[in-house]
Amino acid sequence: MLIVSLLPLLARYSLGFDLVAGPDETVTLTIIPRKAEGATQSPDNAEVRPISLTATASEIDAELAKGSDGALAQLIASRKTLADQIAEQRVAAEEARTAAAEAAKAKAATAPKTPSAPPARVPSSTTPPAGATAEEPASLWD
Repeated sequence: MLIVSLLPLLARYSLGFDLVAGPDETVTLTIIPRKAEGATQSPDNAEVRPISLTATASEIDAELAKGSDGALAQLIASRKTLADQIAEQRVAAEEARTAAAEAAKAKAATAPKTPSAPPARVPSSTTPPAGATAEEPASLWD
């Protein structure tokens, strides 16, 4: 039942597992979603938060036996819904960016061209200052 419960996550992520024995015959099962091999988008932090179950081995088995009615399956379904919403938002944001860029480009193309003023003339560093003569250079303090 574990693999069947995890199929919705396996469609989108690579999964890692950690199984640790605890006190009083408890077991902690941690399922760690990771970026799938060949995925183009990095998953959001909320999508890859580990799922951890701590109970006795028989309680975990009983929960997994519930299939889609179990807490793990419901949590995974919620995560899948969240991941789908995030993916839709990414697509919408990219489409909005593209539309805004195209609108700005169209606006710039249709804007009337205004003649620009000629640039101010900057004296050349080789031009002597006003009042300078060959016999007496100009002073900065006059």
